[in-house]
Amino acid sequence: MAESKPLILVVEDETPIRRFLKMTLVDHGFDFAEAVNGKEGLMFVASRRPDLLILDLGLPDIDGLTVTRELREWSNVPIIILSARGQEKDKVEALDSGADDYLTKPFGIAELLARIRVALRHGEKLTQGIADTVFVFGEITTDLVKRQITRGGEEIHLTPIEYKLLTILIKHSGKVVTHNLLLKETWGAGYQQETHYLRVYMAQLRRKLERDSAHPMHLITEPGIGYRLRS
Repeated sequence: MAESKPLILVVEDETPIRRFLKMTLVDHGFDFAEAVNGKEGLMFVASRRPDLLILDLGLPDIDGLTVTRELREWSNVPIIILSARGQEKDKVEALDSGADDYLTKPFGIAELLARIRVALRHGEKLTQGIADTVFVFGEITTDLVKRQITRGGEEIHLTPIEYKLLTILIKHSGKVVTHNLLLKETWGAGYQQETHYLRVYMAQLRRKLERDSAHPMHLITEPGIGYRLRS
């Protein structure tokens, strides 16, 4: 049986660049797929699970940085940014958002292929860590693609901060997540001492998600350390 080829999704709105990348990638032994905007790209990743994503930042609907952040809530697919934005701050912001690599247009084929090979090797190591897009605990169902939370079939509204905290706990389900990690990933570096933020928002999450918020079954406090999602 022939070995399957790595599937690379290109999310790019410029037709000439998509055609060039298709020709290059197919000639070098990859399977190719394309999307012309961010929303289409997100849905493709959710349904087809490509091995790698090449992503433009300047998309017509949602910015590539937003696509990267949303993907990182539920997927470890390797992401290479391919953009005309070449300033250092743009590269740092993309990498901090979860991208694996960054290439500035115009780019060389040899360099692109080398970075694809590195990203694919990294992706293979993370394959076991890719989260399901639907996560269930107790009466709660979380659809990470639709960003929808339901309890017993009834939709529950979470604030952006509450949702971010929940997705971090889901990502590390069953493990203790430290105060520092939760604060850094939710509010950013420099907030590691603000543990009272967590107490307030975790109390709100429990009121919305737990059957008895005073005796939580799923959103568990680890005294002096952090929190754990028990599923």
